[in-house]
Amino acid sequence: MLRNGLAARARGYAQRVTIGTSIVLIAIGAILKYAVTAEVDFIDLQTVGVILMLVGILGLILSLLYTFMWSPGAQAKAARREQDPHEQPTRRF
Repeated sequence: MLRNGLAARARGYAQRVTIGTSIVLIAIGAILKYAVTAEVDFIDLQTVGVILMLVGILGLILSLLYTFMWSPGAQAKAARREQDPHEQPTRRF
């Protein structure tokens, strides 16, 4: 029983953190690209910053698409819109 409750919370938490994680990746990438002037022999920090920004932007786009188009709630809403309006009973006020 405890395991089911933790899994349900973990699932909901993972959905909320994707947009935040993407924004954090974009911010860290921008800091590495534009604010850090240190040079390291084995890696180019500006290139790492650009890569992190690109990954963050891609993650943000995918998480927004999932939130508004691919999520089960959005799919159910789209399915309700596609139903024939004559199948539903008429409301009388």
